[in-house]
Amino acid sequence: MYCGASGSYSVDRSWSKAQGGGHMDDLTGKVAVVTGAASGIGRGMAEAFLDAGMRVVLSDVEVAALHATTAELRTAGADAHAVVADVSAPDDVTTLAEATLEKYGAVHVLCNNAGVYAGSRPSWDSTLDDWEWILGVNLMGVVHGHSIFLPIMIEQGEDAHIVNTASLAAVVGGSSLYGATKSAVLALSETAYRELVDGDFKPRVSVLIPGVVDTNIFDSERNRPNRFADVGPRPAGWNVEAARKAFAHGTSPRVIGEQVVQAIHEERFYVLTHPEWKGHIEHRMRQIINGDNPTRLPPPGL
Repeated sequence: MYCGASGSYSVDRSWSKAQGGGHMDDLTGKVAVVTGAASGIGRGMAEAFLDAGMRVVLSDVEVAALHATTAELRTAGADAHAVVADVSAPDDVTTLAEATLEKYGAVHVLCNNAGVYAGSRPSWDSTLDDWEWILGVNLMGVVHGHSIFLPIMIEQGEDAHIVNTASLAAVVGGSSLYGATKSAVLALSETAYRELVDGDFKPRVSVLIPGVVDTNIFDSERNRPNRFADVGPRPAGWNVEAARKAFAHGTSPRVIGEQVVQAIHEERFYVLTHPEWKGHIEHRMRQIINGDNPTRLPPPGL
């Protein structure tokens, strides 16, 4: 029996006690749930899971794009199902879990991927609406995924995996509100991983740390709810078009999805998609260890 924010939901299956984790070598027939799946990295992961023989529930707050993406995948022969959900709302995530169990009877992989970008203005120039919107999606969306899906995964007693999407901003520092939320996702992921291992539970966790990927993250305002209408000022010199162009030449989301599948097979926690940034991560860690004040290196190749 699953008890969530909108009530209880039971599935007729034989449960086994969860003991220890195991590698998910064969994903054929397993069920994946991907949030933020209508486009970008979420869609890339969904495509990679489908190619691995999985059944996939795609979820997004952008209704038209979600249904268009799901229809396109189904036309190509995929076993895919769409569920509209706002991950910042626990009732929506509960509905997503219930719909997944109703459709497929289990969930083996959860990708807490939905995320938004609230601009690059200084933190003190950001409004409370900026903070509440980005925290609700980027951080609380992951919290809701953990609190609602992990009990189901543990009770199933089968190998399972959660993938939380963080960012290079979580390990190299900066990026104002976005970096703050992604740093929190990284910390939560590390905590959950240790809790599951120490508790001898089967589900495992990975944290996805992508760099420049071909997504529409800089168009996040298209999905900003009216209740968070108070937007902070755009900083002088900020050119969102230049950022869009840079990301348009980034890594394909499908490549990121394939890296995620490999990390699940290997039960690998850190999924650093752009290893050319390792020097920047080391630079930050050395500053912390040495007690130095923060400085930033130029991007790789510059």
